[in-house]
Amino acid sequence: QVQLVESGGGLVQAGGSLRLSCAASGSIFSINAMGWHRQAPGKQREFVTSISRGGRTNYADSVKGRFTISRDNAKNTVYLQMNSLKPEDTAVYYCDAQIETGWDTWRHYWGQGTQVTVSS
Repeated sequence: QVQLVESGGGLVQAGGSLRLSCAASGSIFSINAMGWHRQAPGKQREFVTSISRGGRTNYADSVKGRFTISRDNAKNTVYLQMNSLKPEDTAVYYCDAQIETGWDTWRHYWGQGTQVTVSS
């Protein structure tokens, strides 16, 4: 059984910062890519950022220069530092990861989500 547990969401004023964390636990052999998506009310879930095991990163254009993803492979944890937050960043943020749970057995896992609200 594998779980991804997010933390660090909350309410912040526009221009402020938040740091999200997501820890993977359970029967884990290896973790490949990890990342974050978000879903605003009435909208589809959208890609925010991802990071490979080796540290290669990708960002949505809407967050480039403001958000930074990082990971600690020893702790099976991914982080999202969000700066210069805007009201349009308000959403439920979900972490995800490609996890190997057995010999060549990979599966895509999602966390339960954490609410980020940015007030104007």
